[in-house]
Amino acid sequence: MQKLIVKGNKSLVGTVKISGSKNATLPILAAAILSNEKIELNNVPLVNDVFTMTKLLSHIGSNIKFNHRKKKILIHNKKKNFKTTAPYKLLKTMRAGVIVLGPLLSKFKRAKVSLPGGCAIGTRPVDIHLFGLKKLGAKIKIKNGYIIAEARNGLKGTNINLPSISVGATENVIIAASYANGVSYIKNCACEPEIKNLTDFLSSMGVKINWIGKRKVRIEGVQKLKPTIHKIMFDRIEAGTFIIAGALAAKNLKIKEIDTKFLSKELKCLKKMGVNLKIKKNEVLISSTKKIKPISINTEPYPGFPTDLQAQIMVLMTKASGISKIKENIFENRFMHVPELNRMGAKIKILGNTSFINGPQELNGAEVMATDLRASVSLVLAGLVAKNKTIINRVYHLDRGYEKIENKIKKCKGKISRVEY
Repeated sequence: MQKLIVKGNKSLVGTVKISGSKNATLPILAAAILSNEKIELNNVPLVNDVFTMTKLLSHIGSNIKFNHRKKKILIHNKKKNFKTTAPYKLLKTMRAGVIVLGPLLSKFKRAKVSLPGGCAIGTRPVDIHLFGLKKLGAKIKIKNGYIIAEARNGLKGTNINLPSISVGATENVIIAASYANGVSYIKNCACEPEIKNLTDFLSSMGVKINWIGKRKVRIEGVQKLKPTIHKIMFDRIEAGTFIIAGALAAKNLKIKEIDTKFLSKELKCLKKMGVNLKIKKNEVLISSTKKIKPISINTEPYPGFPTDLQAQIMVLMTKASGISKIKENIFENRFMHVPELNRMGAKIKILGNTSFINGPQELNGAEVMATDLRASVSLVLAGLVAKNKTIINRVYHLDRGYEKIENKIKKCKGKISRVEY
């Protein structure tokens, strides 16, 4: 087991290079199942969820070569006898594993996929995934913790109006429809940039995909796909995390290798809070901010404020002069970091799906426990501005989605170390 030790009250100075997006890589790896041709993925993040997904694809039968130094994955599905079962032992730590259901079912006409594990931040049911796949012609049952799906005559294109906006369900249905017979129109899609990165990847393999407005997509399925080379987009959440870290603790911090047009809501909120930002197309410069203003935020699907940055901006709100408010509209159990922040000296109250943050408060180092991926990084941010030493347990959550975060912080003169215990 490992823990992180963070020593606070140090000013961050330097440059952070943002890695490729975990949330873009995982569905693209799943979509690669559809192809028998060579695929090259570049700018792949070195995080545990990606390692788990590559293990899953190897288990199924994909030939995968992962060059960690070049952050490149080569995929070639040469085997004829693919396994169509995604077992619990490989999916128990990763919610996104259910994304292989669509491609396995679409290509092989059957799939058995373990119900997902991952962060304990809410139920995140798969019913919207199953709704869309049933519309495409799948017969599905859930038995002994597994989703068992079949489409003996293959999936067939159709009109689908997803009952609510879901990133994972949108991805699963888009991938499945890409190999189905005929044309599909999918309405009420999530429209995160990572989903556009996925559809760009599918298009590069020959799938005929067109976005019609913001939340509707037309897909003409193709069974003969082309080889492709594709670059994974930058990680919006890692970028937002380090920008907030800069707002908390920077003298001068540069965040680079990003596209700020995909961070417009986050940057607008930080400017409203008084953070000193210089925004360019592919980088953000953060300089020390003397006074943080309170703000109210609602988490929403893109292009709204992302739920994956809710815990991080809450730490910044503890330094605001007044009462800030966060209404969590995506997950019903995503304030599990609040008791840990309160142990460090924050004054945060929860009422239903809304938290009230009373600032400014001086944070003090403590031994704390990570409960999920984004909660764990919020404790790192709190540690950077707390007095004395903060010890963060269960950092395996952090490693699922952040690439060598302690090394990036150290390069900017932050005091952080990883120790075995």
